[in-house]
Amino acid sequence: MIRLAVRVRGEQAELVLAELLELVPGGVEEVHGALGTSAEGTVEYAVYGAPGELPDLPDVRAAVGGALVEVSTSEIPDDWHERWRQFHKPVLIQAPAPAVGRPTVPSLRVRPPWEAPEREHQVEVEEIVIDPGQAFGTGGHATTRLCLELLLRIAAEDPARGPVLDVGTGSGVLAIAAARLGFEPVLGLDHERESVAAARENAAVNGAQLDVRRFDLRSQPLVWPSEQPGGPEATIVLANLLRPLLIELARELAHTPTQLVAGGLLRAEADQVVDAFALAAGMRERERREQGEWAAVWLTPA
Repeated sequence: MIRLAVRVRGEQAELVLAELLELVPGGVEEVHGALGTSAEGTVEYAVYGAPGELPDLPDVRAAVGGALVEVSTSEIPDDWHERWRQFHKPVLIQAPAPAVGRPTVPSLRVRPPWEAPEREHQVEVEEIVIDPGQAFGTGGHATTRLCLELLLRIAAEDPARGPVLDVGTGSGVLAIAAARLGFEPVLGLDHERESVAAARENAAVNGAQLDVRRFDLRSQPLVWPSEQPGGPEATIVLANLLRPLLIELARELAHTPTQLVAGGLLRAEADQVVDAFALAAGMRERERREQGEWAAVWLTPA
């Protein structure tokens, strides 16, 4: 097994990560430099794979650009599986305070299968088990956490819990969370075969009822959940994608959904994406969440 590591300047780390995720949608390991934070030191991004499975070095260098400090490869000993497991820890997404007259919404705890469930919680918690394999999205990255936070906000205000469309479902974590919160029907779409397979497997493990299909946003008309009262306009759309695909999604929206959560954004990109959905679908920003350099926005019809 080979570990490909890219060390970059901390102040440009989040921009680099967005570019690297285009090459390795399964996600990367993130290790901060000796100085402690991405603003002060360097950040190392690493990906693991067998020889021939890793992205080409010229492509990596092109993605990193002027932020590159060092790129290196090394052989990983037989215990690399244990090291990978140590990197993925459970993540707790706190539910918002219940609104007056609305039912309580559970918090979400996303964990890998080798971590035990929490036996005692001070609040109601839905446990979601996600195997961090070939598909991006385990709950550990800021983009996924922000989208889950906004999904909980929607659940707290939407007792009907109608249909959900998860575009770029990856591991299926957002779609599975929606299903476990009572939304139905739920449809997950992704271009990568590995993601479709992973999302289906994760849905089965979590007892979540959802449909997962392979789909290319750039070449196919958008698919909506079937058998939904109110048509596509009654659907909640979740899209944890990078900026170019979010703008493409805005162009492809033949119908304006009742709610839309757009994640995978750098802070500096959020206004551009909000404007794209406003122009193409007549949507307005309801709420924005930020963590580090990442952002997610909740949009509703204007």
